[in-house]
Amino acid sequence: MFVEHTVESAPPAARRSMEAVAKNLGYLPSPVARMAPSPQLLEGFLKASALFESTTLDVLAREVLILTMATRNGCHVCVAMHTGKLTKLDADADLITALRDGRPLVDERLEAIRVFTIAVVESAGAVDNDVLRAFLAHGYTTQNALEVVLGIGAYTISTLANRMTGAPLDSQLEAFAWHEHAA
Repeated sequence: MFVEHTVESAPPAARRSMEAVAKNLGYLPSPVARMAPSPQLLEGFLKASALFESTTLDVLAREVLILTMATRNGCHVCVAMHTGKLTKLDADADLITALRDGRPLVDERLEAIRVFTIAVVESAGAVDNDVLRAFLAHGYTTQNALEVVLGIGAYTISTLANRMTGAPLDSQLEAFAWHEHAA
C-alpha cells in the first residue's frame, strides 16, 4: 500500500529532507522513502531524532534507548540500522547481542537506562519514585530522565511508521538483519 518514493516522485515538501538523509548516509533508506507521503511525519522524525542526538546523554546511552525501543516495537529496520551504528562505534559485541535479544546488560549504567526506558513506556511516563531514584543513582540526572522521553517519542515515530509502511531492510544493512522472534 505504501509507495517507496524517490526524491523525484515524493511530495515536494518531503524532497529536501530526503535529499539530506541520502547525502548524509550515501543512500536513501527505504523507511525514509516510505515516510515521504507525509512530509510532516518525515520531518518530525528527523527533527526529533536530531534533537535526541543533541541531548546530554552519551552516545551509548542513546543507542541503548533506541535499540530498546526498536526491539520492543519489533522494528527490524531500526534494529539493523542501530546495530550497524554500534558496530561502527566499536561497542562491545556482548552489549549489542544483549540489546538485540532484549536481555539485561552487564554494564550497570547502561542497564539503568534500558530499564528506565521500559518503565517510562510501560507506565506512560508515570514512573514510580523508586524507579526514578534507581535511574538517578547511576549518575543520570532529571534532565536525562526527560531526554529519555524525547528519545522514546522520536523512536516511537520511526518504529511505528516503519512497521505500518512495511519498510524493507536496505541491502546496506543486511549484515545486521534482525527478526522479531529473537527478542
